[in-house]
Amino acid sequence: MRIAIFVPTDVHSLELAGLMDVFAEANARVGKMFYEVAILAADDRTIRSASGLRVVPDCAFDAYPGGPDTLLVAGSVGVPRSPGRQVIDWLINIVPETRRYGSVCTGAFVLGEAGLLAGRRVTTHWQFASLLGERFPEARVEGDRVFVRDGAMITSAGSSAAIDLGLSLVEEDLGREVALYVARRLVVFLKRPGDQSQFSVHLAAQAIDRSRLHKVQEYILNHPAADLSVTALAKIAAMSVRNFTRVFSHEVGISPSDYVELTRIDVARFLLEGSRLSITLIAERSGFGSASAMRRAFVSHVGVTPSDYRDRFRTSGDGARQGLSENG
Repeated sequence: MRIAIFVPTDVHSLELAGLMDVFAEANARVGKMFYEVAILAADDRTIRSASGLRVVPDCAFDAYPGGPDTLLVAGSVGVPRSPGRQVIDWLINIVPETRRYGSVCTGAFVLGEAGLLAGRRVTTHWQFASLLGERFPEARVEGDRVFVRDGAMITSAGSSAAIDLGLSLVEEDLGREVALYVARRLVVFLKRPGDQSQFSVHLAAQAIDRSRLHKVQEYILNHPAADLSVTALAKIAAMSVRNFTRVFSHEVGISPSDYVELTRIDVARFLLEGSRLSITLIAERSGFGSASAMRRAFVSHVGVTPSDYRDRFRTSGDGARQGLSENG
């Protein structure tokens, strides 16, 4: 199966390497060269990625023989510069010849330039989702998803989400057993489905390393079962309730109550993934108070119940992490 990955001049090396390793491990598992992967670029000169890693393309885009089964456009650090009219025209012409196509992270902007997002459900790195929607209003951007499949098109969020996208393609082509094997080989304990939210990434990236808000965020994470009302949090920040709510919402991007709920979901996810604690006890430790309250939050934000989440994502390291969850 021929896979072509077009890379911009400032490609994000993790995304490219993640895809390449997924397909290489799949080949090793089935014992043959099932995937024939080619790296394409604007020309055949060595590319210096944004991290400094050098990438040698297999060929220039216009020297690639025939049409690939799968065409993917890799992302860059930030919004990629336009690859030029020739590349855009090539994408427009070659996509109809592929069985499936898509992008990783901000590669979606390149697909948008080629008019390939119109009427499609699409995702990208959460940080650039709003901008993608502004530039290409005909696209239906779902900025909090790990990856989105819409017919022949598949797009993913940033960085490690490229591995999730690759694993989904392997599962489609070679079955679940091979995809799970590849995930274990890459030490990716959780093979996330596309509809899982990027919300935990939001929380990590939105942490404020300054002022009193950072202290509040740390307190929320370390004391999820405490009184985390706006009044209590404003007291920790030594601010009035009104001013705290205004400043927090402005600097973090979501309200204090929403941040608390998402943090509690993160804590519950960790316990569901790596411990044998009961659903009721996890609900208590993560601050939901009851299993029914935690269930409502999961269905609303994650799209599955806590029990379903545990069934999908429990890791093989239950024993080691059990001690952490019960002693810390």
